[in-house]
Amino acid sequence: MNEVRQSGGEVGSDSPLKKVVLASNNAGKLREFAALLGAAGIELIPQGELNVPEAEEPYPTFVENALTKARHAAKLTGLPALADDSGLCVRALRGAPGVYSARYAQLAGGEKSDAANNARLVAALQGETDRRAYYFCVLALVRHADDPEPLIAEGRWHGEILDTPRGEHGFGYDPHFFLPSLNASAAQLEPAVKNAGSHRAMALRQLLARLTEEA
Repeated sequence: MNEVRQSGGEVGSDSPLKKVVLASNNAGKLREFAALLGAAGIELIPQGELNVPEAEEPYPTFVENALTKARHAAKLTGLPALADDSGLCVRALRGAPGVYSARYAQLAGGEKSDAANNARLVAALQGETDRRAYYFCVLALVRHADDPEPLIAEGRWHGEILDTPRGEHGFGYDPHFFLPSLNASAAQLEPAVKNAGSHRAMALRQLLARLTEEA
């Protein structure tokens, strides 16, 4: 394992957070989080830049996985850490793919890719009239690895599943996630529009409100 670089010291709960490690190597998530947190004056450092390996995600709930990833990154860097666990929940599939959204196709013997995940999703919904779904995001922020009061926030972004993809922006299931109120898929939205209304945006607004209360 590569040596983990530590950056800065621990930020106390009575101080505004200025530097936070993001417990993810997902480039799409990094872009969204950096845009939203940068406006609040928070520098986000992806864990890969500090040689932090990805944590295991063994739990069946979003909140347990998010908290595990945040504590893992905080322990190895000495920095406050932010993690999310998010996914697509489809009502007709009893909440699947859920916490397994990133490896939905892989669980069925396919490859781990957005294209394969979307193909399995569309196949699973063939003949199904109920296309309601929502993106769900849980954020967990710890000030240090043993933080007894982690900040938890969540957001839900409701839409419907399309058989035919639309748009070239975003990532994951975005081309198949249709938003009736906007008459567009998530992948058809400009990044600024998506960042203003997505499940991550909702959760981040909650989180920033909590941080403001503590400042």
